[in-house]
Amino acid sequence: MKFSEQWLRSWVNPAINSDELAHLLTMAGLEVEENDPAAPEFTEVYVAEVLSVTKHPDADRLNVCSVNVGEAEPLQIVCGAANVAVGIKVPCARVGAVLPGDFKIKKAKVRGVESMGMLCAEQEIGLAEESSGLLILPADAPVGMPIREYLDLDDRLMTLKLTPNRCDCLSIRGLAREVAALTKAELCAVETPAVAVTASQARAVKLNAGDACPRYAGRAIIGVNQAANTPDWMKQRLERCGVRSISAIVDVTNYVLLELGQPMHAFDLAKLQGDINVRFATPGEKIKLLNEKELELTDDLLVIADDVKPVALAGIMGGAESSVEAGCTDIFLESAFFAPNVIAGKGRRFGFSSDSSHRFERGVDFGYVREALERATALIIEICGGQAGPVTEALAELPARQSVALRVSRVAKVLGITLPAADIVALLQGLGLQSELAGDVITVTPPSYRFDIEIEEDLIEEVARVFGYDNIPVQPSNARSAMLPQPGHLRSKNVLKQIIAGRDYQEAISYAFVEAQWETDFANNDAPIKLINPIASQMSVMRSTLLGGLISALQHNQNRKQDRVRLFEVARVFNGLNAEQQPEKIAALAWGGRVAEQWGAGKERVDFFDVKADVEALLAPRVAEYRRAHHPALHPGRSAEVVLDGNVIGVLGELHPQWVQKYSLLNAPVVFELDVAALTQVEKLTAGAVSKFQAVRRDLALLMDESVTVAQLQSAFASAKQSIVANIEVFDVYRGKGLPEGKKSLAFKVLLQDTHKTLTDEEVDAAVAALIKKAETCGAILRT
Repeated sequence: MKFSEQWLRSWVNPAINSDELAHLLTMAGLEVEENDPAAPEFTEVYVAEVLSVTKHPDADRLNVCSVNVGEAEPLQIVCGAANVAVGIKVPCARVGAVLPGDFKIKKAKVRGVESMGMLCAEQEIGLAEESSGLLILPADAPVGMPIREYLDLDDRLMTLKLTPNRCDCLSIRGLAREVAALTKAELCAVETPAVAVTASQARAVKLNAGDACPRYAGRAIIGVNQAANTPDWMKQRLERCGVRSISAIVDVTNYVLLELGQPMHAFDLAKLQGDINVRFATPGEKIKLLNEKELELTDDLLVIADDVKPVALAGIMGGAESSVEAGCTDIFLESAFFAPNVIAGKGRRFGFSSDSSHRFERGVDFGYVREALERATALIIEICGGQAGPVTEALAELPARQSVALRVSRVAKVLGITLPAADIVALLQGLGLQSELAGDVITVTPPSYRFDIEIEEDLIEEVARVFGYDNIPVQPSNARSAMLPQPGHLRSKNVLKQIIAGRDYQEAISYAFVEAQWETDFANNDAPIKLINPIASQMSVMRSTLLGGLISALQHNQNRKQDRVRLFEVARVFNGLNAEQQPEKIAALAWGGRVAEQWGAGKERVDFFDVKADVEALLAPRVAEYRRAHHPALHPGRSAEVVLDGNVIGVLGELHPQWVQKYSLLNAPVVFELDVAALTQVEKLTAGAVSKFQAVRRDLALLMDESVTVAQLQSAFASAKQSIVANIEVFDVYRGKGLPEGKKSLAFKVLLQDTHKTLTDEEVDAAVAALIKKAETCGAILRT
């Protein structure tokens, strides 16, 4: 919510400056996101009156003006604005003024004529980005008054980032109530006396959906001047709160919305046929809204209807057919309370929202419906004239305000400070919470504007906020701390993060809600878990893979000219609604150069084997097998599934060229995604003696089909269970001349060693023979 500080201070004016006020609100849970001046700094600009205008003798487009700025003698100023005229009042920058952009006004000659200042447009004093002429001020503007003072330009505009539970602060009245409680300053609320009834016209109100709309009030106002101009003071307050002025009647409803927090709507009385009926829509009914959208309604949508058709989508937006347009003389003004759960999400279903729905779906003060109607009526009659008819109001069962018990001892235990019960009662009553003390228990009844007070913890939070988080001393915890047992066969997932971060990856955190198309592309998942009420259309399903978020992050970095990206994420994926169907995964993406650009290395791109080394680092000291894989997200010839202890724990490979092209990537990244549960399992360490005897090396050159993998051979060698074999590694591969077609030769280095004695030739030969025999089971023979 954006608001004017001066408007707020007209309700409550504590003895603190703007920065202190912003800090106070932020520390009270009402975060001030922006705190900007209403206008940029400038000096020496005053209200001036143009006394005379004559053509410049040497320039057709220039005029020589005599200007009264409140001094004994008028100033002569050369002006080129097309709208300069005798008698108008405009801002005038005198000699010595400094305008926005450090533009200094000096005494000058323009085409030979002396000019002692400058008449200003809105753009020149920083009130608009563009302007077509001078800023014309009202005729009653006092000549000689500083323009900053006249236009209240020393105001500041604050933007609050409110949490959904603080709907009571979506108005100047609510903020003023909060500031008064925090500072003990006097609250000067606007009086809302009942407007005298001088007309007999009225519309009866029927509540056919009393649970959805338990209170609805309206009245006819006859003989209004729809074309009346909105007063400048109201326009200014609306604009500084980010609301565009439209017409006097619409401006009044928006003004009351911002001032009191009560959304309102005005209908053209002549366009209403019969009485007002608040009901749920009949399936198939249609309505055209003020934003020109035509909707087909369903039976869960609440509408305001006359005897013939719906005239408004309740709590969200009015209908175009009953809107107040030029020539309207009679209006029907409504003020109502709609149940939050009935309004929530309905606007987003149709791809739009409104200030009214934003408030109604969080909860509007149902106790102030009538007073808001009186306030709006008084403003309309003051600005547009007219006669007020009687208020017609329909009531059903309003939300019950359940009392909440607060234990004084519980406050002390949770906050760590001891506050007297009387002080706690005073703090709560300052917020408008009706409180009664009986022994150690304070019974609090929430007012009609607080929908977030339901349990004791809510009240403790209120006490802490008003008392001041800064005033609560920091004390060491009294809780006993104990070192938790760490099983020897498990390691924390934070260890995985440290390992992968140590290999030059940066952690990414992305939403679990993703585009449905990502699931189709990267997981071949045509039936993902759908969200009933997504926060955005492109975040409509739950992810079953982390790859989509990493590729989106790569796009973001690539669009910002990054030439090397290495990201990882550890998070949960969702293959179903049960806990076992929501495992944690670790995924990573590498793209661009193998190493950061430097003089000592080339510009080789990262490849499959670079990322395979990162996977092996995560697995170490355990060793996985890598088998050719077919994965919807990966290149069919440059990908593998990772197998550990006979179980597939993830995939590794280069992104499929189809997705590289679709997602506009310059080249393919290499990615992997593994089960965290498998990586957190570790083998218990066992100590072994270091051999003092020389190792024996034997080289084996084996001939085999191309289809035989190194992993198969390594597995076969391990099954031989030769205790003196210390290590087996591939050091050469050969294809070509001298070998049959479809064959390859792999050369293995075999190291043999015993910790207790020197090996004999017989022992070495026996072990090597056992390895060769096992290799033959895979179709490999000793090459001659």
